[in-house]
Amino acid sequence: MKKYVISYDIGTTGVKTCLFEIENEIKLLSAAMEGYQLYILPDGGAEQDPDEWWSALCSTTKKVFSQTDITPEKVEGISFCSQAQGLVLVDRDGKPVHRAFSYMDQRATEQIKKGMAYGPQIAGGNIFKLVPSLIITGAAALSVKDPVWKYNWMKDNEPDNFARAYKWLDVKEYLICRMTGEFVMTRDSAFGTLLYDLRDGHRCWSPKICKMLGVDMKHLPEIIDSDAKAGELKADAAEQLGLCAGTAVFGGGMDASLIGVGAGAACLGDTHIYSGTSGWVSTVTDKSVVDTASMIAAVVGVQNGRYNYFAELETAGKCLEWVKDHLALDEIDIYLEKTHVAEPKEAVYTSLYDYLSKVISETPAGSGGVVFTPWLHGNRCPFEDPFSRGMFFNISLETGKTQLIRSVIEGVCFHMRWFIETQDKKVKTSDVIRFVGGGALSDVTSQILSDITGRVVETVESPQNVGAVGAAALMAVGLGIIDNVGEAKKLIPVRKRFTPDGKNKAVYDRNFSVYKTLYKNNKEAFGILNK
Repeated sequence: MKKYVISYDIGTTGVKTCLFEIENEIKLLSAAMEGYQLYILPDGGAEQDPDEWWSALCSTTKKVFSQTDITPEKVEGISFCSQAQGLVLVDRDGKPVHRAFSYMDQRATEQIKKGMAYGPQIAGGNIFKLVPSLIITGAAALSVKDPVWKYNWMKDNEPDNFARAYKWLDVKEYLICRMTGEFVMTRDSAFGTLLYDLRDGHRCWSPKICKMLGVDMKHLPEIIDSDAKAGELKADAAEQLGLCAGTAVFGGGMDASLIGVGAGAACLGDTHIYSGTSGWVSTVTDKSVVDTASMIAAVVGVQNGRYNYFAELETAGKCLEWVKDHLALDEIDIYLEKTHVAEPKEAVYTSLYDYLSKVISETPAGSGGVVFTPWLHGNRCPFEDPFSRGMFFNISLETGKTQLIRSVIEGVCFHMRWFIETQDKKVKTSDVIRFVGGGALSDVTSQILSDITGRVVETVESPQNVGAVGAAALMAVGLGIIDNVGEAKKLIPVRKRFTPDGKNKAVYDRNFSVYKTLYKNNKEAFGILNK
């Protein structure tokens, strides 16, 4: 029997609202987008207005139904895929006592200094706080962006507002509260606070870590599973959204948790690769794994007892945007049906991928020996260096622009191969990899990824919407369509399958061996130029 659900994909700059039909597969019926502001403050603050989130949810929900014959009465569930590690302190009525702190907020420099920087240290953290944090939570609050320091900044700088605070919520948890009146937080969001005890037999807020980091446990909400029903839509919220009162609202998950689910890669040992603005390789494990040398760690997933072993690249699809802005839009004249690839935004990707298919596919593998490094905003792993940068290495008089552009795609894929090889030292990555995000819209990119990694690569329908698909999969569990999140794969069919082309292996192996040396050989120069 068909069931209809609404997924809200809550990003940093906008929401994408999706209406799905779930039967034999999760099928997108209608979608709408709307942006909102990110307020960057001179003291390092980064805030958002929760009312703007709500307004965007209301208008996009109504637009979604204006595009389909499905009526709100047929919707049985609501859930979320959301940006994470924000902080929304609310009063007893669920109203924010301060604008929401974005995960990007980094004004709490004094708070992290007082909280972690004194005494004997390892990796910039007090050893007597770092060690118990790693043992209990599997991580440690060593970044000024971590939400606990935002919490302490409020305590120190706005004591009157802080005194009104009743509960600590994250982004989607605030929206759940506004819809249902319930104060809850899903386990993956709780992990993101770095206050969650993930050890077997615990899996709750840690009194020890809270005391150590200055958090009043009365502020922490009830922890629920991502596929659990958080509550029901209240009448006033239903009227504003254009939905029906009493509709079930489910917990949902962080974007990093749900993209793998939406990719159909949620079973133990499954690996997926994501290429959006950023990029990553993630493998599902049944234990907390940390590779401190390579800056890779396992984060709590949306399934109990499952983790996502996660390696992130700051700029993946962002490199393609750079290509569009700085390499493609001049004398090569990229016009498809007289549509310039820079206008409008949706056409950028369609036209650029068309261009890749028609032109870059004609450029031989290896880009004439040119190797690109995709570190346009520094790099996180398998080495961390904010001063590293992108480069085109080995340009000659024979090098053409299409070779440069293809080398950008290859460079991102080389970094994904590096992630896979690094992850394989700790966990076994899968032989068949699901590839999602905007990059997976391109068959050329998908084939290059398969050739470079030597893995079979599978893509799915609407790979750019997989976070919302993951939220729909959680509702499929909550509504009894499937028994667990691991079964989501049968609702997310493969669209295309790409197998490695053996004739390209030698040139890619050669270029990759050079790629891995470029950071080490240029580390000192990066520091001189960019510090």
